[in-house]
Amino acid sequence: MSRSDPALHKPVSVLVVVVNFNGGALLGQCLDSLSRQAFRDFRTVVVDNASTDGSADDLETAFPGVAVIRSANNLGFAAGNNLAIREADDTPFIALLNPDAIAQPDWLQCLVNAANEHPDFALFGSRMYANAQHTILDGVGDAYHVCGLPWRVGHGQLAQGRYLENHEIFAPCAAAALYRREVFDATEGFDEDFFCYVEDVDLGFRARLAGMRALYVANAVVEHAGSGLVGKHSDFQLYHGHRNLVWAYVRNMPWPLLLLYLPQHVLMTLFTLLVFATKDRGRILLRAKWDALKGLPSSLSKRRQTQAARTVTARNVRASLQRGLPRRFRQSGWN
Repeated sequence: MSRSDPALHKPVSVLVVVVNFNGGALLGQCLDSLSRQAFRDFRTVVVDNASTDGSADDLETAFPGVAVIRSANNLGFAAGNNLAIREADDTPFIALLNPDAIAQPDWLQCLVNAANEHPDFALFGSRMYANAQHTILDGVGDAYHVCGLPWRVGHGQLAQGRYLENHEIFAPCAAAALYRREVFDATEGFDEDFFCYVEDVDLGFRARLAGMRALYVANAVVEHAGSGLVGKHSDFQLYHGHRNLVWAYVRNMPWPLLLLYLPQHVLMTLFTLLVFATKDRGRILLRAKWDALKGLPSSLSKRRQTQAARTVTARNVRASLQRGLPRRFRQSGWN
């Protein structure tokens, strides 16, 4: 698809981006849920990362009005989203929805309402359920520990009576989120070196360093299969998640906090190596950490730029981080 494609430049308030790779029937369910949205002032762009399962075939016919960008290679989640956002640079809001997510009919309306009602927030997360019965939560936003460990709050918990009110979060899970465009303008978007996993936490961290805050919107509901395309707890997920968390930590943690909490980061790394070694997956984790170390020069270079642009104090950042014993080692939504 070229930049001149009219479907990509229809004037609307929200651009919804779906990045697909072998999404199968899940992609169709996702797009069908978007076609049923009560809020209509949006357009949808699917970025297909060289799928081989036929999931992106004839999308324009099956879902008229959906623009499709077909990549010759698998760009990953980070670069795929960046591509669509760069190609359509005229909308005030960007919504991201994973192809393994099904949005309730008022999902987008609730997110836009929250954005209009809370101009002091720039990133908005959804209430994600892990099942169609809405009894188990997949997550209500991302938390971040001073040691560099992220997790999805509420992941795997019973849903009834929990997280029913809007509240500030560290960052939204990009499986179902809304961003003001200035988030991408200020941060230059997702870090494409991440490929996928933790890139949303990294983006949320950089937005926070730029003075932007994130809000969980309790009535913006989706069902999320969670790693429905690559498999839960897959080697792919383990490798990218644990490699990328090192890069996010090095790039974003302000110097006073980095010096203070680096020992905790090292202890967390040793602990996870031990845990996964007992599961015969230590080799994968070692490769992830080794590749993270090899990528440190690039991370340090990005760090200088990120920290030079920081507008908030280290004290302000620390207030947004989790401290104490990180109880969520075994409950993280991506490890």
